[in-house]
Amino acid sequence: MRWGCRLPRVSWGPGLGRGLQSADERIPFLIHWSWPLKGELPRGLPRAFVRHRGSSAGSGPPSRRHGSLFQGTSASEAVQHHRQNLAEWFTRLPREERQFGPTFALDTVHVDPVIRESTPDELLRPSAQLTLGHQHPLAGLPPLALSQLFDPDACGRRVQTVVLYGTVGTGKSTLVRKMVLDWCYGRLPAFELLIPFSCEDLSSLGPAPASLCQLVAQRYTPLKEILPLMAAAGSRLLFVLHGLEHLNLDFRLAGTGLCSDPKEPKAPAAIMVNLLRKYMLPEASILVTTRPSAIGRIPSKYVGRYGEICGFSDTNLQKLYFQLRLNQPDCGYGAGGAGISITPAQRDNLVEMLSRNLEGHHQIAAACFLPSYCWLVCATLHFLHAPTPPGQTLTSIYTSFLRLNFNGEMLDSTDPSKLSLMAYAARTMGKLAYEGVSSRKTYFSEEDVRSCLEAGVKTEEEFQLLHVFRRDALTFFLAPCVEPGHRGTFVFIVPAMQEYLAALYIVLGLRKTTLQQVGKEVAELVGRVGEDVSLVLGILAKLLPLRALPLLLNLLKVVPRVFGRVVGKSREAVAQAMVLEMFREEDYYNDDVLDQMGASILGVEGPRRHPDEPPDDEVFELFPMFMGGLLSAHNRAVLAQLGCPIKTLDAVENAQAIKKKLGKLGRQVLPPSELLDHLFFHYEFQNQRFSAEVLSSLRQLNLAGVRMTPLKCTVVAAVLGSGRHALDEVNLASCQLDPAGLRTLMPVLLRARKLGLQLNSLGPEACGVLRDLLLHDQCQITTLRLSNNPLTVAGAALLVEGLAGNSSLTHLSLLHTGLGDEGLKLLAAQLDRNQQLQELNVAYNGAGDAAALALATAARDHPSLELLHLYFNELSSEGRQTLRDLGDAAKGRARVVVSLTEGTAVSEYWSVILSEVQRNLNSWDRGRVRRHLELLLRDLEDSRGATLNPWRKAQLLRVEGEVRALLEQLGGAGS
Repeated sequence: MRWGCRLPRVSWGPGLGRGLQSADERIPFLIHWSWPLKGELPRGLPRAFVRHRGSSAGSGPPSRRHGSLFQGTSASEAVQHHRQNLAEWFTRLPREERQFGPTFALDTVHVDPVIRESTPDELLRPSAQLTLGHQHPLAGLPPLALSQLFDPDACGRRVQTVVLYGTVGTGKSTLVRKMVLDWCYGRLPAFELLIPFSCEDLSSLGPAPASLCQLVAQRYTPLKEILPLMAAAGSRLLFVLHGLEHLNLDFRLAGTGLCSDPKEPKAPAAIMVNLLRKYMLPEASILVTTRPSAIGRIPSKYVGRYGEICGFSDTNLQKLYFQLRLNQPDCGYGAGGAGISITPAQRDNLVEMLSRNLEGHHQIAAACFLPSYCWLVCATLHFLHAPTPPGQTLTSIYTSFLRLNFNGEMLDSTDPSKLSLMAYAARTMGKLAYEGVSSRKTYFSEEDVRSCLEAGVKTEEEFQLLHVFRRDALTFFLAPCVEPGHRGTFVFIVPAMQEYLAALYIVLGLRKTTLQQVGKEVAELVGRVGEDVSLVLGILAKLLPLRALPLLLNLLKVVPRVFGRVVGKSREAVAQAMVLEMFREEDYYNDDVLDQMGASILGVEGPRRHPDEPPDDEVFELFPMFMGGLLSAHNRAVLAQLGCPIKTLDAVENAQAIKKKLGKLGRQVLPPSELLDHLFFHYEFQNQRFSAEVLSSLRQLNLAGVRMTPLKCTVVAAVLGSGRHALDEVNLASCQLDPAGLRTLMPVLLRARKLGLQLNSLGPEACGVLRDLLLHDQCQITTLRLSNNPLTVAGAALLVEGLAGNSSLTHLSLLHTGLGDEGLKLLAAQLDRNQQLQELNVAYNGAGDAAALALATAARDHPSLELLHLYFNELSSEGRQTLRDLGDAAKGRARVVVSLTEGTAVSEYWSVILSEVQRNLNSWDRGRVRRHLELLLRDLEDSRGATLNPWRKAQLLRVEGEVRALLEQLGGAGS
């Protein structure tokens, strides 16, 4: 499959030389490098500059050049000022790029896609079948570098006009920026003056006449005084016309007259036609970029060379792109100012795993053929593993990705409908995506694709629009499948893109049943004439004694209401399907969606399948997430810019239908991974009020076993952190939590009554966070389980500080936390500072007799402590007996549990001890556990021999059997 990122499209507006507009709105450009502008621009290559294939740096000046054209002081300063303005304009980062770190544009090197030279015959050859494969450079025909674009052709003829074409996402805009910045920094000496034009900007001027000099002066004020020198510049003047598909050019003399005077006002399209005819400024060099459908707008006799931008056909280019992107220092975003940051070692690991997946010839390598999808891969990995900017969601990444590629793009500028390219894609590709989700398939035959593209196409104009979409944008969404067993089929370039487009198809209301379509037409017809007919019928009812007229009048009013109910039922059906997809029992045994996304990119083993699930069943757990995300206000605003508006009323009604269904099915107890998916849906929706109402019944947060990455901690904190009701239990055992994750989750932990943090490798630093948690005035934790964490004595000292100022904690488990003798003595000395503790578990901590006796003595004098666990410590037989005697002597005080027996009877806590052993059998030291179990077995045998009570003997034998079974599991001599 393909993965993509289209590098943002340039937008050159009027007044470039006078002032700069918002970078987010006017410059959707992926910056491939940027240097600080301080005074004069650097003349030589910056220290971080690295040249890659296709670099225009180093291209020598033509042999015909004789000296500099702009030798005067004022002219030279004007050009230099022009260079500075262009450099500042083209190095501005859009919001989507700033997520990669503050230094992203400063020392990053651009990677050029492959450019293959083509011929007019090849361009105009009709395609007889649906072909989606990208053409790799032909053997024996080396790719073109940027420095070779204006070299003489194979016949030795001079090349003055070059047309570069490529489908959406191949990197046309980035190449333009590459050349402009090369010229700004003196790395394109063949041209003394470069003037870029955005054809989208020119098309917005309409037929209003303006001369070439006026067009240049309006956009580049510093060039006003050197405009008379343009005619003498010859080939050293380079015009860049970016996005030719936005201009409707007419090369017929009857349509566009000849004009050679740069000062004569003409329509902007006429100016461009005469430039391309070489009738105006015939010696000037011209570079044109366009989509494939608009290549024919320039007659081939006016073009010296055609170049097809082929993307990253070499996996080495893909790897280089990923290395440069993912190795940027991050911005240090963190939830609540936690300052979570990805380490260089983690970055290197991501790049290495991604490179291995690319080398394996997986579908991701075919996806990354398009540079734009390389951006999407990097943005997704950055979202999953790096600090997340506030408010960023997975849906917003995909929506921003489409904005970078389709913002302002019309399907065909010559068509009167001015249909948005993204709107057309949502209607056609969204239909294919939704049909795949509803039928649970990701592989599509050619007939499947064709039927979705040609559905409802009847007129010649519609067929023309379909032809343009197939040439320009179809390969942006679909790619041939390269997986064995599925050759000849097509897949969406990124698996998640199918689910995104399916969700977009639904929320835009494009899926309509026959009843809905007919009902809508009837309701609109009745609505148009209903008022007039009602007025006439009202008059007739007063004049004539016709009893049927009032009934007919009421029927006219009922029709729109009936249609409204039909639409409402449809929304409820969609919400029902979405919720059922979210809570499918077949998906209960797989990973959460975030881990699934990471696995699909990095190539690690994918989700585990349910034993009864068909082997070819597909999982579409992102589909409901995207549906919720697309209803958020931010994504709806961006989609409106793309020509895909979602009405606020429709969003509200859809949200109400979803809330109704979630309220019914969301109360069931979910496995941890599915519960995280549920929370991730709310995170994507970005509506705290909605989430608070739906999750008001949630009382237990069980995420045990879920790998809690910084992103997942942010998701949980964002969704549940603002809630007001208490959580009876928060289970975060075996979640690979770290101190930063605990700080992120602090708002959720403050709402917990029981908190389980077992098996998380938490150390002393985490104890500092837990101390702050216990000392917080809103803390309501009664039970805290910290078993199997290397807290050590340093961590215990911090916990003691928290215990001293806490008034809610009653049960604390420090089982197997590495406290040792010093830790238990510290607890003994500080235990009286807390007056509410009722149970303390310090079993299996390697403590000896003296430390255990000191703690037991302190527990005996404690006013509220009822139970102290000391089993599995390094206690001698005499020490265990002393502790038993101490517990017997302290009537009404804390009971001390050191063994499975109490005198000649079985301890009432024997099941608690053995269940702890059973639960941790695979994580504890097996030899040490075996030794302790053998000691316990000896105690049981001694107690059984010392009693004559048959009931006690039977109980002791039963417990002996349990211990022997555990010893057999450990490989010990249990017989």
